[in-house]
Amino acid sequence: MSVTVIDFRACPMDDEPAASLAQAMRDEIAAMYDGLDLDGPQMPKAGPAECGPPYGVFLVGFEDGTPTCCGAIKQLPGGACEIKKMFVAEAARGRGVARALLAELEARARDLGYTIARLDTGPKQAHARRMYENAGYEAIENFNANPVATFFGEKRLTPAPG
Repeated sequence: MSVTVIDFRACPMDDEPAASLAQAMRDEIAAMYDGLDLDGPQMPKAGPAECGPPYGVFLVGFEDGTPTCCGAIKQLPGGACEIKKMFVAEAARGRGVARALLAELEARARDLGYTIARLDTGPKQAHARRMYENAGYEAIENFNANPVATFFGEKRLTPAPG
């Protein structure tokens, strides 16, 4: 399973093409979890303010100039960050794009000075949980009060060589 080269670029979450990818992720989650509102009062916050500079970033991945995936980094207390908003467009699935996106988000988190990455996923996303566990995320307690998530993971980010 090989993936074409992906060009990852930081992009404000409310600018295109980030806004369209983020909306597609929201639509998919709402369909998967019976109308779940990611902006509801019970949900952890992950908007442009949380997922932007100076402590976060929103990335868009491009394949041959076409935006195909997105994801974000959000600051947490104690030197940790949370990986949020991971989404791969349907046409790009099954080719390793999500793994490449996760690796890039981890690299950007290291560049921002984070030593721990955390994330969560829900019960209807077993494929995401498997990918996270295969990438070295170990189960931890609920760190963000997400009422929908059933897997909470953490990974120590080792410094990049060099």
